[in-house]
Amino acid sequence: MAPDTEATPLARALTATVTGLLSDIAGTGTDNIRGGYTRPVYSTAELDLRNWFIEQATTRGLSVETDLNGAIWAWWDVPGGDRSNSLVTGSHLDSVPGGGAFDGPLGVASALVAVDILKSRIATPARPLAVVVFPEEEGSRFGVACLGSRLMTGAIDPDKARNLRDQDGSTFADVAKANGLDPRFIGRDEKLLGQIGAFVELHVEQGRGLIDLDQPIAIASSILGHGRWRLSVHGQGNHAGTTLMADRHDPMVSASRIVVAIRDIARNQTNARATVGRLQPVPGGTNVIASRVDFWLDVRHPDDAVTAHVVEAIHAQARLIAAEEGCTVELREESLSPTVHFDPALQKELQLALPQAPILDTGAGHDAGVLAPYVPTAMVFVRNPSGVSHSPEEHVVDEDAETGARTLADALHGLMA
Repeated sequence: MAPDTEATPLARALTATVTGLLSDIAGTGTDNIRGGYTRPVYSTAELDLRNWFIEQATTRGLSVETDLNGAIWAWWDVPGGDRSNSLVTGSHLDSVPGGGAFDGPLGVASALVAVDILKSRIATPARPLAVVVFPEEEGSRFGVACLGSRLMTGAIDPDKARNLRDQDGSTFADVAKANGLDPRFIGRDEKLLGQIGAFVELHVEQGRGLIDLDQPIAIASSILGHGRWRLSVHGQGNHAGTTLMADRHDPMVSASRIVVAIRDIARNQTNARATVGRLQPVPGGTNVIASRVDFWLDVRHPDDAVTAHVVEAIHAQARLIAAEEGCTVELREESLSPTVHFDPALQKELQLALPQAPILDTGAGHDAGVLAPYVPTAMVFVRNPSGVSHSPEEHVVDEDAETGARTLADALHGLMA
């Protein structure tokens, strides 16, 4: 009888590549309208990715658990099962609407390959190692970025989280319950937080820093302070054909003028970034003057006081513009993350393992930034040759992807010493 030459699942796992793993999920959540991928939390696409991750982790002999807030943990345990002072890596699998292939999944696939590399070097880890997938990192369904890590750390009130609604009106509590969570028990997880000795997140760079430096890998120094606010302009809904222009109190006109004012205010403040990426008229008919327009504001700056000043200036200008159109405006904070500086000691440890890597800050938010006030945290960035993210144009070349996984493995190995 001919010998069985087919590799076992574990053997296949131990020869996996980042590009190979990403190709496995390349057809999941493709968006034929926007391009790229649309994978909101607990959508069919995101659930398929969660199942893919569980299968990959199980194949590697990792112990898989889902916590009370919906994050998936895949553990490589030490003998005896003590999980104190654990090393944790990972990222997220959800996406923005029409996002790229690498934002989130690159970090997850790289973490799995890093586990493979470490298993080829050592039989037993010197300290427990976990790969984690956090849910709703992008906030594309319920409006709060990094919701899973915010819940775990207590950075968001559980009642607020339970009552968040998606665009269809479903609450997070209802959606979580439908997907196997008990919304009564979401919130700060003291046990898990107490087990994390260090968290290292690998992520595609969402900018041009590594392109300009001609380097494949960087270590993060900080994340710019940023937040999300919702502005609601209230006017008078009416018929588009029977209402004279002089008789209108049109919130869409106010909203359009406010968007331009937001751009101008941000341009006049060095290093400020202000964006309106979503606008929703109510009721939204083509032949209807809207009664209300909701739009969402993202503001970022290295100095938290400047971020607050920019938002205050926007609110003041928005009130003036709305009044000129016979409208009113409300501003409500939805999430706010202060500037985060990553753990200096952990950053030095990474520099020992990655001596060629430059140190860069970033304007993009991450779960690592949410965890940073509570546990030692660091980030590793992989070059994005397009310099574009949150877009189908986001890219990582195969060589850099594999270099990132080896780099992550080296860093984790060094932290085990």
